[in-house]
Amino acid sequence: MKRAVSALWARRAVRQAYLYTPTAATATSSSPEFGASTSEAWDGRFRLHKPRGQHLLTNPRVLDAIARHAAISPGDAVLEVGPGTGNLTARLLASQAARVTAVEIDPRMVEAVTARAAALGLAHKFKVIAGDAVEVEFPEFDVCVANIPYGISSPLIAKLLFGPYRFRTATLLLQKEFARRLVAAPGDGEYNRLAANVRLVADVRLLMDVSKRDFVPMPRVDSSLVEIRPRGTVPGVDVSEWLAFTRVCFGQKNKTLAAIFKQKRMVVELLRRSLRTERCAGGVSLGPLEVDDSGEDDCGGNDDGSNRVVGFSEEEVAAFKEKVAGALDTAELAGKRPSKVSNDELKRLLRLFNDRGVRFQ
Repeated sequence: MKRAVSALWARRAVRQAYLYTPTAATATSSSPEFGASTSEAWDGRFRLHKPRGQHLLTNPRVLDAIARHAAISPGDAVLEVGPGTGNLTARLLASQAARVTAVEIDPRMVEAVTARAAALGLAHKFKVIAGDAVEVEFPEFDVCVANIPYGISSPLIAKLLFGPYRFRTATLLLQKEFARRLVAAPGDGEYNRLAANVRLVADVRLLMDVSKRDFVPMPRVDSSLVEIRPRGTVPGVDVSEWLAFTRVCFGQKNKTLAAIFKQKRMVVELLRRSLRTERCAGGVSLGPLEVDDSGEDDCGGNDDGSNRVVGFSEEEVAAFKEKVAGALDTAELAGKRPSKVSNDELKRLLRLFNDRGVRFQ
């Protein structure tokens, strides 16, 4: 039954013009480049894969609003992630942008959006990079505009904000629940590590909600449009150390900071990391801090099963634990949960840890 309905819808969609072109009859003053039809056409020429996050935004008014919120200036270089068949791309190309570069992993979409740009006579200012947006290197850009597949929202935002890229703004269409977590503030029930990390380097705000009915095929959830504006400078903290630190804090965000950091296994792991920083300077990065029961320490020692690492005496562990506790007490944060603590308070705690020789990466 579902296949029959889908086939009927596809035949109906084919009757519409796939390469949407405005006419005098459809153009409006609020949307000079594009008309206000009920749906941006999709001819159903190939199957869209919902598990891969392939949901085409088809509401012209929403597409116009996204392009408008992007506030593209004359001469801007625009980066679009996940262009699909080009409904949003067409609007970006019609803007004042000097060039638009799209990153698309699906070869079928690459072909479709390339044909769309050519049919609009705007191929000269358009380029497609075929590949995974999380993996490929982005060109220089001023503005990022994207209808992001939900599965890559977090890693893509991290890439944009903590990679080497310098840009003015990113206007991103995200899953509604994810967007709410992204804009959450300390004290909110949804406040989390992602929000804390983004707030460190950028200002973020919610622009509008978008109904799931504005997509083809229709996803299970609604979406929200957010704006991310990177700050010019990162305020007084080592970013790599911060990212490792917040991983620990928010890994158990319902516990108090004292309960998180005073666990013996946590103390031993932090001691390991801190001594490694001193002894193995210039060595290979250890990556994100994670406490496990692997039985191996980072410099080749072994855990004897009692949380005592070979080469560390009980006195050393106890003395290090006092350093950890001292930082928490000085910051007056021992009894607070991470989700209730501001970034300024977390930055101060991290500096107190580092001043006492406690390291997280």
